[in-house]
Amino acid sequence: MMTDSPTPLTAGAAALAPLFRNGAADPLAVTRHYLDRIATLDGHIRAFTQVLGDRALADASASADRWAAGKPLSDMDGVPIAVKANIAVAGAFWHAGIGAYRDQVADRDADCVARLRAGGAVILGVVNMHEGALGATTDNPWFGRTENPLRPGFTAGGSSGGSAACVAAGMAVAALGSDTMGSVRIPSAYCGLVGYKPARGAISIDGVIPLSTSLDHVGVHARTVADCALVAAHAGARVMTSPGSLSGLRLCVPDWRSRVEAPDFIWAACDAAASRLLSAGMVSSKADLAGYQPGQARRLGLLVSEVEGLNAHAARLAQGDEGFSTAFLSLLRWAENQPATKVAAAYQGLDEIRQAGLAWLAQVDAVLLPTTPQTAFAFGQPAPANQADFTALADFIGCPALAVPSGLSPDGLPLSVQVMGRDAGTVLAVAAALE
Repeated sequence: MMTDSPTPLTAGAAALAPLFRNGAADPLAVTRHYLDRIATLDGHIRAFTQVLGDRALADASASADRWAAGKPLSDMDGVPIAVKANIAVAGAFWHAGIGAYRDQVADRDADCVARLRAGGAVILGVVNMHEGALGATTDNPWFGRTENPLRPGFTAGGSSGGSAACVAAGMAVAALGSDTMGSVRIPSAYCGLVGYKPARGAISIDGVIPLSTSLDHVGVHARTVADCALVAAHAGARVMTSPGSLSGLRLCVPDWRSRVEAPDFIWAACDAAASRLLSAGMVSSKADLAGYQPGQARRLGLLVSEVEGLNAHAARLAQGDEGFSTAFLSLLRWAENQPATKVAAAYQGLDEIRQAGLAWLAQVDAVLLPTTPQTAFAFGQPAPANQADFTALADFIGCPALAVPSGLSPDGLPLSVQVMGRDAGTVLAVAAALE
């Protein structure tokens, strides 16, 4: 846990307001710092597809005036953030990483962006993503490959790879992403960040170019649990009451070694995190989601995502498929060719998983799992099919889930564990105990 006092240029979202309030930091200077970082670093990392520098400086100047007058709009006033390219920012390109929409400009902010602006947040720009949000490498054929800032030549994950990369590289205090089967938590895990997916609907998806209207969530990438909680709350997620103490809370650590293939160090990191939580007063629960097969469930979620993704882009595709990569188009067309009975069975299967998952979570206070079955990997390697085998379940259930760093792998890459539960306040408190 960090014990040093934050400086204006290292402070996370939750630490900036006190600095602005006492005059130790200035929103305009902080925004200039992040824009300078983008100018210096992003040519190599390629997290941003559009930098809104002039607008960000104007908004930061207005924020500085409000703080000087003692009239900030909120504790988010002056906090510089980035926004994933499928989330509308008025006047900015809104393309979801798809070449066909390269020149589409949003005429209004997405609901979550509007809420953050209303609190004074400064939008630095739009960040890269895996094409159409259907993948987890952010090796984008139209907008470039986003590098993992922690290891050149390695993926930052996806689909919100640009969101995670810009925060990990110190080019934004926090970033909005979207999560359909793990697209906030996977890149956060690969980049050594906290990634928070609130419950379904807690943050509106109005103004988000959809992949799956059934499964899409808006989430947050940041440096700390407190930062994620603050940004999520101002983006629309209801502020939940923390339990205060972990003592007596029921912790379930499912043994999925036979269900998900992962190296020993992935499981060891999860076991170590569980030990810390039990030492903090949580009690072990043996409740499990009996019969759940992550790989099989992932394939159901993928089919539903492809079917709904095809529907989302049907109007544009009717004009021709220029601007859609062969890889992305093949996934959408594959869904188009599946029999209606198979698609109906996928929806039914996911509904059964949701119902069983809700019943499972009613028996415990928190569930702890690894976030990903692997660490970040080099571009050029095949993307592991099981990247979302731990994360997808929270999207299927619609419950809050948060990825938090849990040390380093033997070769020095970030490890991460995931906390799930039925109550956001408890999930955030359990995750904070692991920081």
